Order: sequence, then C-alpha cells, then structure tokens
Amino acid sequence: MRPADLAREHGISTQAVRNYEQEGFLPPAERTPSGYRIYTESHAAALRAFLALVPAFGHATAGRIMAAVHDGRPDEAFTAVDRGHAQLLRDRETLAAVRRAVELLTAEQPGAPSAPAAASPRPAPPLPAVPGPLSVGELARRLDVTPATLRAWEAVGILSPARGRPGGHRQYRPEDTRDAELAHLLRRGGYPLEQIATVVRQIRTAGGTAGLAGALDGWQQRLTARGRAMLTAAARLDAYLSPPAPADGAGDGSGA
Repeated sequence: MRPADLAREHGISTQAVRNYEQEGFLPPAERTPSGYRIYTESHAAALRAFLALVPAFGHATAGRIMAAVHDGRPDEAFTAVDRGHAQLLRDRETLAAVRRAVELLTAEQPGAPSAPAAASPRPAPPLPAVPGPLSVGELARRLDVTPATLRAWEAVGILSPARGRPGGHRQYRPEDTRDAELAHLLRRGGYPLEQIATVVRQIRTAGGTAGLAGALDGWQQRLTARGRAMLTAAARLDAYLSPPAPADGAGDGSGA
C-alpha cells in the first residue's frame, strides 16, 4: 500500500500519514530500493486505531497510546485508556452533582413553579464523595492540573479557599473542591474563566440557573458522544493488537 492509499480512506493528506509514522503513531514502514514507503494492512489498522482514539481521548493521549504500543509498553497504553475512562466517569458525576444543585437552587427561588400534587418527584442523583480539606497540591493532583491553574481560578473568583491565618496555606473545603471540579468540566468544554466564574457565582447565589440547566443538556450530549467514541476506539485498538487469523488449514498441525 502507498501513503495515498491510507490517506484516501480517512480523507487526510499523505503528509499526515508520513508524520504519524515519524511520530510513532504507526509502525515503521519498509522501503523500496528507491526509498518509497511500503505500507501494509497492519499500518492501515494502526491508522484506524489512532484516528478513532483522537475523538475519544484527545490527540496527545491518542499519540501516547499508539507510541507506547509500538515501543513495547502495552500496559502504559492501557493505563492511559483507563485514565480516560476514569476522567469520563468523574465528569459524569460532576455533571450529575451540578444538575442536582441547579434543580435544588431553582426550586428554592421565589416564584418557582411547584410540582403538581399528583406527580411523584424524581430522586436527584447523589453527589459524588468529595474529600476535604485539601491542600493546593492535593487538589491539583485530583484534577490533574497545576497549582498555578488553581491560583488563576482563585484570581478570577472561581475559588475562594480558606486560610488558617493571613498568608497561611490554602485549604480547599469540600464545597471548594466541587467548585473546582465544575470549573474543570467547563474548562474542558471550552468556556473562558470569566464565564465559569459567573456560573459558579450563580450556583452559589441561586441566581440565573435556568440558562445553566439548558447548557447542561449540551454537556451531557458531549459526554455521551465521548463515551461512544471510547467504545469505537477500543474496538479499533483491539483489532490492531489482535494477531491475524491463520489461513485455512494453516497452523492446525493436521497437515491437510
């Protein structure tokens, strides 16, 4: 197979295929005596796996997964996959917690319509367990961000950790941790810090939650799409890692 053959299937450029090989996302290609690359079905399967991993885990993590596979470090690749699934679960838990907070805050607002007497209320999802108090380093590790990121969120009003004394170390209470996880979720959704600070303030003061409730539906859809993408990526990666089936009669010892 030529680079163009691999590129045509996915609508990418032949240079992109060569770049992916150079970066370790594809196994090294053999060369003809004149220097042209020779790709095989194994390279095509690797490219399918990599391109399926990108929408599921992001370009950087997808690249690390494939590079680890080709460097003979499969457990490192699987650990990266596990971390992606764990992050998705935490995002779902955070989203459920935000939905519950919005529902409760909206119900408490003056003039909010009450549920019909005959309707049985839907139980709100439980809040995920949140530890506390945490140090800046502990919270940064929990979210996989840098302490500088947390300080930047504090500077715009997203977080307001307690201090034991003036100039003392920051202590993040459970409610601070929930605000930080909400901010982390919104950041990954592409929202600027100023808007995130507004959302956090709205939840704290029970104001303007109607618009936020609508936005949560969009975030839910993105999480669902990412979950489906992870399933597709797992199937593509498994297909690439699985050895090819032997030809009929080959390797069965029958001699037939």
